[in-house]
Amino acid sequence: MENYFNYFTEIEEQFRKCRSEPVLLSPLDWALIESWKDQGFPLAAVLVGIERAFGKFKNRKRTYRKVNTLAYCSQEVYRAAEESNSAAAQGGKAIAPKDESLAPFTAEEVSRFLDRCAAAVEYACHSAKEQGHKVLAEELAEGCAALRTLGAHIPPIATGYLEELERNLTTLEEKLHASLLRGTPMEELARLRAEVDRSLVTYRRRMMAAEVDLLERRSMKNRLLERYKIPRLSLFYM
Repeated sequence: MENYFNYFTEIEEQFRKCRSEPVLLSPLDWALIESWKDQGFPLAAVLVGIERAFGKFKNRKRTYRKVNTLAYCSQEVYRAAEESNSAAAQGGKAIAPKDESLAPFTAEEVSRFLDRCAAAVEYACHSAKEQGHKVLAEELAEGCAALRTLGAHIPPIATGYLEELERNLTTLEEKLHASLLRGTPMEELARLRAEVDRSLVTYRRRMMAAEVDLLERRSMKNRLLERYKIPRLSLFYM
């Protein structure tokens, strides 16, 4: 399992470096990075793809415009990931990642993160209960209890433990997401979906349909979690 817990920060830094000036990534940019992670795009390949995209941009005759979104780099990132995976499959040398042998977090940092997540889910549980959403409140209470259990049993930090914890958090987040989908009124879901559709206009012009669909689903999930003030249950967001 290829696991880079600095996946997001390194990609953000590469984008800023190639752009040669500060820029804030949008929520959709972060969702795009997550879609790359979920598709198994190696971090090193993504960094190479971003660099190539900016190299082509700088070689254009007209350079008065600026690259303001990661969507511009999407095609080159996809190509670099395919090259890396193809080289690995053929026994060649894939684009090499950085050394990730050292655990990037301490036990105390992981404990604080799990406590914050549990507190947020607990708050959402109380809100659901006050609004009369009994089933949703019960499912959120189960999610909170699961997070408390994970936080109460933290062994000495090692990369293997973090990978297992990340898998558990991913499973728990998917369960919570399913609960929120069932417990949210249709009109509210429609409103969130309309917001996502409007925000994807620029991305649709630069990305393949399959990538846009994945980004749309990821963005919808993020909006729904934000609606209930529940943070992403992933060590990548620590």
